[in-house]
Amino acid sequence: MLIKKAADIPSSEITPQSAYLNRRTFMRGAAAMGILGLGGDGISKLVAPRRTVAADSKLTTVPSPLSDKGETVTPFQDVTSYNNFYEFGVEKGDPLHNAWRMKTRPWTVTVDGLVKAKKTAGIDDLLKYRPLEERIYRHRCVEAWSMVIPWVGYSLSEFINWAEPLPSAKYIQFLTLEDTKTMPGLYQINLNWPYSEGLRMDEAMHPLALLTFGMYGQVLPNQDGAPVRVVVPWKYGFKSAKSIVHVRFTAKQPHTAWNDEAPQEYGFYSNVNPDVDRTPWSQKTERRIGLPFWKATQPSQMFNGYGDQVAQLYAGMDLKKFF
Repeated sequence: MLIKKAADIPSSEITPQSAYLNRRTFMRGAAAMGILGLGGDGISKLVAPRRTVAADSKLTTVPSPLSDKGETVTPFQDVTSYNNFYEFGVEKGDPLHNAWRMKTRPWTVTVDGLVKAKKTAGIDDLLKYRPLEERIYRHRCVEAWSMVIPWVGYSLSEFINWAEPLPSAKYIQFLTLEDTKTMPGLYQINLNWPYSEGLRMDEAMHPLALLTFGMYGQVLPNQDGAPVRVVVPWKYGFKSAKSIVHVRFTAKQPHTAWNDEAPQEYGFYSNVNPDVDRTPWSQKTERRIGLPFWKATQPSQMFNGYGDQVAQLYAGMDLKKFF
């Protein structure tokens, strides 16, 4: 659907931010959450400037049957201020402070590789391509913390169908923006830039894999991967590439940034698996950001709790070997 100005949208179509965010309640509980739930990072967020999306950036969505039920949504402030987005810095608060410099209009995504024809699409064309759904997904980081986020987008399979890959295409690769003028993190960490991630084609075609343009009923903030990213909820968060500019279809498994950097820790598949630890983090439990400390520690679930939907993708595979 189209991005509309707030004045043009009937109130019945706008996802109320109050459903996710009560500022006064947050401010009353923020100190306790910072000290007891988030530690030093939480305290630093209380004094950090808030750079969020504008009031006219609402998105019109339709209900999704794929949305998780019964989950407590992580506060908007936490999701926009506690991020791994290494192009903008290595600390969790760096993307909030630095990502606002990135320009997200105009923005073009190039599609090539094993396709019928090379294509390009502007971000607004992609937004109009299919109705946008709101899906509440669990989001799990390899550092053993987690969130619950209401994302906005449509199934990645819809985009793949538009791209028209050839039958010989077995993988999809995502390449993200590399801009030395706005991304100080490019000089802080020695990754193989631009950031690259990839999925096997059957993974990418699974209905849960989401091409994502927004969250909490609004366009994505820069620090959360604006203007377009993928979300693959049964995998660790680094598999969900942000700020995508290039999509390539390949016959062979593509290189991916963290697998290049530390293959013994970051496998190509990187499905959430409580039985495979990642140094120095045990994966048996996770810390849910935004909850008080007595509720925050929770047992991790295989495939991040999406096993009923995705386990068949890996039937017969040794998931400790193909981690």
